Amino acid sequence: MRKVSSASKNADRVFRLATGVAASSPVLFLVVIAVIVLIQSIPSMRFNGWHFLIGIQWNMGNLYGALQTKNGVTAAAGASYGALPFIVGTLASSLIAIVIAIPVSMFTAVVLAYRVRGVVQWILSVLVELLAGIPSVVIGLWGIVTLAPWVRTNLAVWLTHLGPVVPYLRGPVGTGLGLLTSGLVLAIMIVPIITATTRDLLMQVPILYREAGTGLGMTSWEVVRYICIPFIRDGFVGAVALGWGRAMGETMAVLMVSGSAMNLLPQNLYSPISSMAAVIADQLDSALTDASQMAVHALSELALVLMILTLLTNFLARWLVTRTRSRRRMKVGVTV
Repeated sequence: MRKVSSASKNADRVFRLATGVAASSPVLFLVVIAVIVLIQSIPSMRFNGWHFLIGIQWNMGNLYGALQTKNGVTAAAGASYGALPFIVGTLASSLIAIVIAIPVSMFTAVVLAYRVRGVVQWILSVLVELLAGIPSVVIGLWGIVTLAPWVRTNLAVWLTHLGPVVPYLRGPVGTGLGLLTSGLVLAIMIVPIITATTRDLLMQVPILYREAGTGLGMTSWEVVRYICIPFIRDGFVGAVALGWGRAMGETMAVLMVSGSAMNLLPQNLYSPISSMAAVIADQLDSALTDASQMAVHALSELALVLMILTLLTNFLARWLVTRTRSRRRMKVGVTV
């Protein structure tokens, strides 16, 4: 039996310490960020109460005038903070993005995993992954210059014809900068993330399973529908949750194409909006000039709400995965 030297023991201790620090650092960073944001949000919570979540008016007040005191905290005169339009804008735009991105990502992943081979597969996979690396400000600029005019003159005009069936699709169309364009831009940004993950999952499906389905007379669609998708369902839910979180947290692209609406709930699919992340970036410079710092505290509370929504999305995805696994185990137990 080989004798372990003191140097090896010391190296092992260093290795354990390094891996322990590395493994715990993401949790520590999350806790530190959450605590700081929570502490910064407390004055806003005391000043606004529940009105912050249900109010529509976002007004920093007279930043260069007298201060007012409410519930023991001070704020600029006339200040009122309601985050409901930004919450609705964030959820609505990200939901549109997910609805568009899920089928596009799934079909693209199927093509990359099963329908193309060799150099073609490699080139297409690289292009998909490169799309994820394009800076959001570049996509936002493309959205302003190209996508928004196309939405205004083509897509939105066509969708308004469905207005009698779906009232939310009625006009006016506006400038093209708004909820629909934001959803399309976000879809473009999250499709590569979901596609790349789904492609890797599909390539892990045992080839014997797919060949068995083909041998039973299944079509290519039936093999994907009844064999491949159930096999990767858990991972696909996680990929969708990752894309949804990315969509809710996107800042610059949404800020550029959303229309930057304030104090206004979307009236139709084409209404200008603003998301929580976008309004934080847009209003932070002005908030720093508030002598009472209440504007900064309100933006911190908005960031806290965004963080909570993102965490709830991930918890929901994990719950769905756990529920699916439990059902599978029950079916296996019944079969046995």
